[in-house]
Amino acid sequence: MKTPADIITRLQLMLQDGTKSDRKLAGFVLADLDFVSKAAISEIAARVGVSEPTVTRFCRNLGCEGLRDFKFYLAQAIAIGGQYLSPEPLSRDAREQRIASAITEAAISAIQRASENLDMTTLVAVAARIAVSGNVLCIGSGGISSMMATEMQNRLFRLGVSVLAQIDGQLQRMYAAVATPETTLIAFSVSGYARSVIDAVQVAQQYGATTIAITPPDSALAKVADTVIHFQSLEDGNIYKPTSSRYALLSIVDMIVTSVAETRGPRVLENLRRIKQSVNTLKVDDPRLPLGD
Repeated sequence: MKTPADIITRLQLMLQDGTKSDRKLAGFVLADLDFVSKAAISEIAARVGVSEPTVTRFCRNLGCEGLRDFKFYLAQAIAIGGQYLSPEPLSRDAREQRIASAITEAAISAIQRASENLDMTTLVAVAARIAVSGNVLCIGSGGISSMMATEMQNRLFRLGVSVLAQIDGQLQRMYAAVATPETTLIAFSVSGYARSVIDAVQVAQQYGATTIAITPPDSALAKVADTVIHFQSLEDGNIYKPTSSRYALLSIVDMIVTSVAETRGPRVLENLRRIKQSVNTLKVDDPRLPLGD
């Protein structure tokens, strides 16, 4: 029998399209996940007002072998995504008054934590390596990490660094395969376990590239990279708010890029001038606007 891919989604579909008894059972399960995950078949049947064989058929209709199998997948779903299944309702204050402060305070706290835990000696050494690299490959997989790889490219090219970002797993390996000793590979991973990123680091190392990881310490990626800038994602438990870790990671990117710019010195200024000249004459002639943004 096929393994249920997402038991919660199957229950939601059953609630809409199942038989009368299946709809009753699906509704009961979704309304009291904790009880069902621990209750005996007789207790579930009695609560819903159906027979025990009906409960068994319900489990099989969901793709499970029986109640025991169903409860296993239900417990797994609760453990992984339980906080999203029955969240506390938002108060009027949270909805209307605290959104701005919740975002800004969390961002500031995330940046401060990242700064306090940074080894600046390592960060400056990484920047010095980037500044003299023949080419730089930035890689990341997933929402935050891929965004940071792209942002690193966006920041470095304007300093005259030959840089490319790749967020596709297969292309990460392919570009790593044509690395040379002049290549610096910068790998972003918030988890430290993105398989394509780890593979690309190991492939690039075979060809003499210098590899740098911005990732949690002791993660799989940290163990294979030549140099690691430690980054630990810590969240505040607000499941309605986007992760604040991306602000912290962005601050690390900006620190690295600032150090690269200072290391390369005045030669970066002509590139910056050209970009400013080009963009401003095509858009709005206001020197106060950010460079190219």
